[in-house]
Amino acid sequence: MKILTAHMLVEFQKDYYAGGRAPVPSSLDISQNAQQALCYAREQSLPVIHVQQISTHPNAKYFLPCTQGSDIYDMLQPIKGEQIIKKHYPNAFKDTFLLNYLNKLGIKHLVIYGMMTHLAIDATVRAARDFGFSCTVLSDSCAGKELTFHHHIIPAQEVHQAFLAALYPTYAKISSTQEYLHRIQQLPLTG
Repeated sequence: MKILTAHMLVEFQKDYYAGGRAPVPSSLDISQNAQQALCYAREQSLPVIHVQQISTHPNAKYFLPCTQGSDIYDMLQPIKGEQIIKKHYPNAFKDTFLLNYLNKLGIKHLVIYGMMTHLAIDATVRAARDFGFSCTVLSDSCAGKELTFHHHIIPAQEVHQAFLAALYPTYAKISSTQEYLHRIQQLPLTG
């Protein structure tokens, strides 16, 4: 049985890269992996959705409206026919037309990748699963940042892995980009 799949790229925006207002240390590395997944989606004519955060909170420090930092990073720019969803919360479904768009296309499975694992990826994957979508998160096409809790510093890679571990298996399959591409090329367009 064929399951219609869409690729969702979340917050690949310039403020998360070197020179931006909130750089994520591994943003360039994960973007190279994400570019491979995006190329595959385009080659297969799968729906591609770019999720772009625009900060509306008065104390926001990045993704500010009408700034270059809120623009999608060059190597992952949308092309004609790819949908852009602008959001104001970590969850890409909250107060956007994303759910209606996916339902209109008959999408059942989402391949999700982007930044940050502990915010937008986590919130969006959990919401997607609650709406009945099956999800695959490309682990090496996502990244998080170092966090501090009760004066304890949690390194970025540990944050990233902990949030992926919390999503698997209830909310999503977790796969590296290469593992996913190898598997999907064996069984095109299936889960």
